[in-house]
Amino acid sequence: MQRPAAAVRRSQAERTDTTRAALLAAARELFVSRGYAATGTPDIVAAAGLTRGALYHHFADKTALFLAVAEQLAQEVADDVARGSAHHERPIDALLAGAEAYFSSMGQPGRARLLLVEAPSVLSPAQVMALSERAGALALKEGLNQLLGAAREPVPLHELTVLLSAAFDRAALAIAQGEAPGPYREAFRRLFNGLARG
Repeated sequence: MQRPAAAVRRSQAERTDTTRAALLAAARELFVSRGYAATGTPDIVAAAGLTRGALYHHFADKTALFLAVAEQLAQEVADDVARGSAHHERPIDALLAGAEAYFSSMGQPGRARLLLVEAPSVLSPAQVMALSERAGALALKEGLNQLLGAAREPVPLHELTVLLSAAFDRAALAIAQGEAPGPYREAFRRLFNGLARG
């Protein structure tokens, strides 16, 4: 008896998803532990228990796989920031909670290094900017817009977001390398309070 076509398509889609997930998980673990340059595609497929053909069926090359891993990490950071800043009535409180969530999320093993050191050396500037926007810059821009919405003078919101996003990234790197997070939290608290006062 033949299986219905829908069941065949569903199982093929499930196999595709499972293969892609295995490749992403193996690549992520190896990129975190070894770095991009020291990780070869044979290492990735061996760790995933798959063939190189399977890798190249899903990803054009190692760079495309790295991008997919970086996008996954950036989305996890964005989700953490969204959860952290939710349910705060005052924009300043949402920004500070989002900052705390960002630092905590970027403190996960290898995350800051992959997103902030390796990604700029592997990916195009446009891809790196898209990762930054996904990982929190868009949420930062929304928070700043709410904080400064009633400002007496026009605010260069885009430029302010770019500058503060870079500061967040630099602080996340410093914290990931062992610096104490407290002074960075305090610096951002003072900065946001100063912006709120105008």
